[in-house]
Amino acid sequence: MDDEFAKLIMRINPPRVVVDNDACEHATFIQVDSVNRHGILLEVVQILSDLNLVVTKAYISSDAGWFMDVFYVTDNHGNKITDEQILSYIQKTLDTRVSFLNSMRSSVGVIPSKEHSSIELTGSDRPGLLSELSAVLADLRCNVVNAEIWTHNGRAAAVIHVTDQSTGHAIEEPNRLSMIKELLFNVMKGNSDFRIPRMSISSSGVIHRGRRLHQMLFADRDFERPKNVEFKSSNPHVTVLDCSDRDYTVVTIRSLDRPKLLFDTLCCLTDMEYVVFHGTVITGRMEAYQEYYIRHVDGFPISSEAEQQRVVECLEAAIERRASEGLELELCTDDRFGLLSDITRIFRENGLCIRRAEISTKGGKANDTFFVTDVSGNPVDPKTVDLIQNQIGQGNLQVKGNSFVSPKLPKETTGSFLFGNFFKGRSFQNFKLIKSCS
Repeated sequence: MDDEFAKLIMRINPPRVVVDNDACEHATFIQVDSVNRHGILLEVVQILSDLNLVVTKAYISSDAGWFMDVFYVTDNHGNKITDEQILSYIQKTLDTRVSFLNSMRSSVGVIPSKEHSSIELTGSDRPGLLSELSAVLADLRCNVVNAEIWTHNGRAAAVIHVTDQSTGHAIEEPNRLSMIKELLFNVMKGNSDFRIPRMSISSSGVIHRGRRLHQMLFADRDFERPKNVEFKSSNPHVTVLDCSDRDYTVVTIRSLDRPKLLFDTLCCLTDMEYVVFHGTVITGRMEAYQEYYIRHVDGFPISSEAEQQRVVECLEAAIERRASEGLELELCTDDRFGLLSDITRIFRENGLCIRRAEISTKGGKANDTFFVTDVSGNPVDPKTVDLIQNQIGQGNLQVKGNSFVSPKLPKETTGSFLFGNFFKGRSFQNFKLIKSCS
C-alpha cells in the first residue's frame, strides 16, 4: 500500500528540474523538486559531482514527503556554465536520473556492469601497498581499467576495476577469482595489524566509487584518530548542537573549500542514517560553511553527548579522506598492460608513498593522478620528482599542485553565527521563490 501511494504521489507531482542561467550573475541556478525519500538528496548531489559541477551555494528543504533543493554551480574554474549544449546535457541528465530514482528502490549510485570485475579492498596502509597490489594483479594477468585508492588515519581502501588480459572482459572463472582473492588478501595482511583486511570481488555490478570508498572506510572505523596523529589547523571544524524548539539537531561545518565537499559530507550523514530536513551551504574565499538540521531516520534528534561526538569525528573523517596531503602528479601516456605496476614500482623505489590515487583508461590512453609524500609523510624532494620524470618521461608525468601549501582556516569569531537564525519565522517551503544569489 505504501508503494502504491508513493506511485500515486509521483504521478500527481512528477519530479521537476529547473536549470536557469539568468537567475544569478556568477553561477548557474539549478532547482530540483521531487517526492522525498531517504538518500535522494545525496543522489542528486552525486549527479552534480559526477558532472564536475562545483556547488558554491545550496539551500535544502524537505517537509511533508516532498523536497526542494536549490544549487548554484560553476565549472572547475569558477565560471558559470554558458555553453548551451552543456546546459542542455545537465538538464537532460538530471531529468532522466531524478525520474528514474523516483521509480525505484535502490542503493545510491548502483551501476550494473559485466564489462569488468570490481575488487574492493580495505586494510592497514603502508608505503608501497599499491605497488604490491598492482604487481600481483599484473602477474595474474589482470588488466586495471580504472581504480581509486584513498588512505586516511593509517587505513587504506581501494576500488579496482579489472578485466581479463586475454579477453578484455570481466573475470568469471571461480577458481581464478578465488586465487586472485587469496593472493590480494595476503598482500593486505602483510603486517601485524590487529584488524583483519576485508575484500570482495564481483562482476555483477558496482557502486559509485567515491560513494563506496566512503562506506568502506566508515565500516573500517577510520574516524578513530590514532593517538600519534596531530590535529592540523586546516582540519574541518564541526559542531553539533541541540535545537530543542524545533526538535532538530543542528550540525555546522567550517572547512577549506574544495570540489566534491558537499558530496562527501552528505555521504557521511547518509551512512550514519541521518536525514537532512533543512540545510544551507555557502562558500567563499576558499572557505566553506555548511549547516544542516537533521534527525535520525527514526524521526528523533541526537540524544546523547557520545553520539554527538561520534558525528563530529565521522564528519571530520569524511571531509579529510579526499583531502589527502601531498604532491599531485598527473600521468598521461599510452596505456599498456602492466603500466600501473611499473609506475608504482618506480614511485616505491624512489621513496614515494601514494596517499591517494585515481586511475582511468580510455581510448588507449592512461590518465592517472597520484598524491604522494615521502615515506614519513613529508613533502617530496624536487630532485626526486626530476629523477622520476626522467625515468617515466618528462612529457608523460606532470606536477599539478602541492596540497602542503594550503591556507589555514581563519580563527573562530566570538559568538558563532547560525544561518538558521536567518530563517526564524520563515517557511522553508518558500525556498522555491529564491531566484538570486546575492
